[in-house]
Amino acid sequence: MKAAPNYMFFKVHIADIYGFEKHWFGIHEGGQILTPNEYWLAHSQSWIDVMTGIFYLCWVPVPLMFAVYLFFTDRLALLHFAATFFFVNLLGFVVYYTFPAAPPWYVQLHGFEFIPGTPGNTAGLARFDAYFQVNIFHSLYSKGSNVFAAMPSLHSAYPLIVLYYSRHHVNRFFQVIFATVTVGIWFAAVYLSHHYIVDVLAGITTAAVGIFIYRKFLMKASFYDRGIQWLYSFVRG
Repeated sequence: MKAAPNYMFFKVHIADIYGFEKHWFGIHEGGQILTPNEYWLAHSQSWIDVMTGIFYLCWVPVPLMFAVYLFFTDRLALLHFAATFFFVNLLGFVVYYTFPAAPPWYVQLHGFEFIPGTPGNTAGLARFDAYFQVNIFHSLYSKGSNVFAAMPSLHSAYPLIVLYYSRHHVNRFFQVIFATVTVGIWFAAVYLSHHYIVDVLAGITTAAVGIFIYRKFLMKASFYDRGIQWLYSFVRG
């Protein structure tokens, strides 16, 4: 996305998605209507900053740890989990390029003007870094490839894939943990001004559609099944 930014191909959605969010999810306060992001920006709390920062740190380690667990317990399931993850990413990138969208923090900083090449921003996660006097999120988001890829929120899609595949591979305790992390990331994405609610819903939809297509169609295709079985024989050793 650095080599070929999505805003080179289609118009970036800034004001329209902001207006859509305010229309459907707006919160009335002080005689005005606020987006949920604006509401939480005005009502942030240190303990919520810490909690949401921890949830946001989980979006990569949790899928990776679950993948490692499957590697040692069910390598065929690992292949399907990884392939589903990859497929959902492809769906997400299709939307990124056909519907470039600015995140909430962009509007908070730059208004509705389109500024190509805008660098990444930690938004609400800066409060987590400041609370612990660290540079974790700043170092991560300073390397961002493209800020106009807020919809769908793949942060919201990834834990849902883990939750789906965990149903038959871990006990109820870990399923509850995965569910808590999933909902926590969804809330954090909005609270920290990284995504609108509509972005989160788009991420959930992308994950659900990706899982459905993969399980109902790709897995049942004979050519695909042969490929997976070949890979399974390879990784099984």
